[in-house]
Amino acid sequence: MKTAVITGGSGSIGSALVEEFSPDHRVIFTYFNNKAKAEETAKNYSAESLYLDQSDFNDILKLKNMLTSCDLLINNAGISSNKLFTDLSDEELKRITDIDLTGAMLLTKAVLPLMIRQKRGCIINISSIWGVYGASCEVAYSAAKSGMIGFTKALSKEVGLSGVRVNCIAPGMIHSKMNAHLSNEEISDFLNSTSLCKIGSPKDVAQAARYFSEAEFVTGQVLGVDGGF
Repeated sequence: MKTAVITGGSGSIGSALVEEFSPDHRVIFTYFNNKAKAEETAKNYSAESLYLDQSDFNDILKLKNMLTSCDLLINNAGISSNKLFTDLSDEELKRITDIDLTGAMLLTKAVLPLMIRQKRGCIINISSIWGVYGASCEVAYSAAKSGMIGFTKALSKEVGLSGVRVNCIAPGMIHSKMNAHLSNEEISDFLNSTSLCKIGSPKDVAQAARYFSEAEFVTGQVLGVDGGF
């Protein structure tokens, strides 16, 4: 059976990804905050959960040591902070970039040699619509998610000859905990600016990930799962 590593597996999108790939993969997913949800997800989908702070290289090494092979890596873990850039503390700024970009790169760097040795592998980076367009009061998050897109495009060129594909998903407004701070009016205003005028589900992102996992002639691409922004 193929092995999939999914970060941020206790979140809304993360648990949908675990559900999507658990029927045909050994799924190892990481979590940081919600141990109870992680245990529930692991039980429901016969997956393995692992506490991991991906800004901590020692935690990344623990995950690496669990693996003898890796066929699919989904860098999904992320945090945000809805503040003016000038109100963001230096610690908050560093934490966002450490988790949303640097940690994903370090984790990929740890897992990638397994894929190269196998001459096959698929890496899917979860960015955001704000990584494409930018968002007021989400400057650090937008910058980190934009970095994920550049990381995707550059790494895909570097590892293609080794049989490893790297793609990116940029979700728009998804029904998830990360958007729970938004008012109904703010959500409505956003949705009215999209072609479909409706909110997406975590399953929409999981289905896009399934496509990338199976599309063997697709690499270096960014897919907007955003309802037509």
